[in-house]
Amino acid sequence: MAADERGSDDMLSRGAPGTPATGRGPGTGGPPSHRPYEHPSAGWGAARSVGRVLARTGEPVDGPRAIFKMNHEDGGFDCPGCAWPDDRKGLHLDICENGIKHVAWEMTPKRVGAEFFAAHTVAELSEWTDFALEDQGRLTEPMVYDAESDRYVPITWHDAFELVGGELRGLDHPDRAAFYTSGRLSNEASFLYQLWVREFGTNNLPDCSNMCHEASGLALAASLGTTKGTVDLADWEKADAIFVMGINAASNAPRMLTSLAHARRRGAQIVHVNPMAEAASGRTIVPHEPLNMATFHATRTGTLGVQPRIGGDMALIRGVAKAVLEAAEKDRTAIDREFIDRYTHGFEGYRRACEETPWERLVEQSGVPEATIRKVAAVYRRSRRTIISWCLGVTQQEHGVDTVREIIGLLLLRGNIGREGAGPCPIRGHSNVQGNRTCGITHRPPEQLLDRLAEVCGIDPPSAPGLDTVQTAEAMHRGEVRVFVGMGGNFALAAPDTARTFEALRNCELTVHVSTKLNRSHLVHGAKALILPCLARSERDERRGGAAQGVTVEDSMSMVHLSYGMKRPASPHLRSEPAIVCGLARATLPGGRTPWEEYAGDYDRVRDTMAQVLDGFEDFNRKVRLPLGFRLPQPARELVFLTASGRAEFSAAPLPQVLPAKGRLILATVRSHDQWNTTIYSDDDRYRGLKNVRTVVFMHPADMLERGLSQFQHVDVTSIAKDGSRRTVHGYRAVSYDVARGCAVGYMPELNALCPMGDVSPQSGQPLAKHLTVEVVPVVRTGAARPPGRAFAGSAPAAAPRRTPRPPAPGSAS
Repeated sequence: MAADERGSDDMLSRGAPGTPATGRGPGTGGPPSHRPYEHPSAGWGAARSVGRVLARTGEPVDGPRAIFKMNHEDGGFDCPGCAWPDDRKGLHLDICENGIKHVAWEMTPKRVGAEFFAAHTVAELSEWTDFALEDQGRLTEPMVYDAESDRYVPITWHDAFELVGGELRGLDHPDRAAFYTSGRLSNEASFLYQLWVREFGTNNLPDCSNMCHEASGLALAASLGTTKGTVDLADWEKADAIFVMGINAASNAPRMLTSLAHARRRGAQIVHVNPMAEAASGRTIVPHEPLNMATFHATRTGTLGVQPRIGGDMALIRGVAKAVLEAAEKDRTAIDREFIDRYTHGFEGYRRACEETPWERLVEQSGVPEATIRKVAAVYRRSRRTIISWCLGVTQQEHGVDTVREIIGLLLLRGNIGREGAGPCPIRGHSNVQGNRTCGITHRPPEQLLDRLAEVCGIDPPSAPGLDTVQTAEAMHRGEVRVFVGMGGNFALAAPDTARTFEALRNCELTVHVSTKLNRSHLVHGAKALILPCLARSERDERRGGAAQGVTVEDSMSMVHLSYGMKRPASPHLRSEPAIVCGLARATLPGGRTPWEEYAGDYDRVRDTMAQVLDGFEDFNRKVRLPLGFRLPQPARELVFLTASGRAEFSAAPLPQVLPAKGRLILATVRSHDQWNTTIYSDDDRYRGLKNVRTVVFMHPADMLERGLSQFQHVDVTSIAKDGSRRTVHGYRAVSYDVARGCAVGYMPELNALCPMGDVSPQSGQPLAKHLTVEVVPVVRTGAARPPGRAFAGSAPAAAPRRTPRPPAPGSAS
């Protein structure tokens, strides 16, 4: 089937004029409903959810057993979900609802093998929902696309590796290939992946950080000479004030709730900054505190909530700094002048920028009243030790780098760097995404890394910068990148501008995906395509002879520790990610010096090489076997700033204009509570009170009234790109919600369809997934209302209905 005939896989997001979009979830519930969530986060709601999840796994022994192995040292495995640090005190049950969902989803007894693919063409599978695709279970053997039958058919590992190696060697230049990773790779696999790619001859190593925290790394490097935060979990236990910006912690980093609850009990002030009121800013019951669970005793997780407009964070933070500087005119203790003079550069320019920005402009651009900004400033001034944490609500903006630098400037004002209980703390969203970067996954490699690779590994790595994620998609679309290798993730749905991303992937000669489950990217493929199944984080990785191998991960606060899978692999044909990388590399570079066979068979051998190449990994094999692992050095924490001036740098960037034009809104895409990245578990979002629907747009009641919209009324949402082009999703539902005026919020990956490929931040190259200019208009309807998913009366014919998967062929599921 031609690519232009296979459109139903995008219709799940976009719908069609007069036809409601159905979304990428299961779509099997009742009518949509919305009721504000008024309970504590976590607690019994999470416990009930975990019980249902474990009951559905079909693993009555291994499912519950995983709870006592996940995030535990001494033979446990690291949660494959978020990158929040494991408790350093050996806390039992250091887990969360979403982590258990993630592990249960990969521990399913369902299987997807040759029989399944023989029963279903790619054209048929393209009409299934994304939930239905992943719900079929674990991939069990390598598969190659057969164009004649439009099916995936089995292929041996040897032949799969030779196919990739032959295609890569046949390119006229290494830059004709791109090598993506989602962030789930272990440190060892990441190091091997970048070694293969650079020995092959390209720096085309795009990754999910290009879409998520690129702004954080660039801003921290410019301000402090590091790409990472400076705090650790012990600092969260000592901070007097904690700012939580641009994240719904209850869903995206649930174990943070424990730290927030403990901080509040000892009197810390907790300020939540988010355009959307979220459950994490209210109360929580920590599930591993039996007495509080038994007595339903909740702890507050916030003392002040601030709702700036989308894009208004920089104006808000500058307003706080302005208030602090005004106070310093009468109170010398308001700022730490000794710290500023000794350790920073650019203060006078920053001070002038704050003083010369009028309050009227700060209020207008932030959407926050002056009195509220001053209240935030008072919290900051009273705090001796302050942590400011942030996530994608800050970085996925036009001016995300400047905003993070503004955060650093505010911390510098009172010496909140290099002090216990204080500092910047980016919240990484995916387990080991920070470790991927540490171990070389970057399209802009530092010169020091390339020199060490040349010296230690004997390769001649290229020095020219490679392509980031968006640049890779555009290069595939133009036909310049012909081979795409995806190590984990679901590139087709994670990238912006869904329709254009689909076209880009289908324009390749070869697409290769290393995966645990069937997903959309396997169906949006090149002329040739491979699916290579790998071990999950929870599965035992045994070397020849039967001894279990461990891999290492780095959390978002720079702790590195070992992870050992506990469960028998889903199939004897699965291979580990390091082994797959080594097999691909050996087939691509048959005459190379790199000992790929040794690396695949013994990860200690990989770690020995990493110890010689990577700063901070010296004596790696010994240190990682210490109780709780080890923390990578952080010079900025010791007040050593690796900037050009040798000091921490203030920024005096101009304040941007973020107000939308009249009649338009600024839209941000988010995840639901029952979702992890592009994996969707249900159509519900418990913490936002929504059931049985994902194709919604949350709006302020006044913005709905202004447009004549009622609750759950169908609307069309159109984004306006910088070049004037428009993208529309049809038949979404307007939902009244406590969100800042002039703002709208909806779910990814559905609303990635609205994010133009070319609309990226000029500062970071990140897609503007949380900074989209949109118009929301009611759908014109005639006749009586119809059930969700049906065409409106008098409208264009409905698109082909999405299919419920037929029962798998015998033997394809257990």
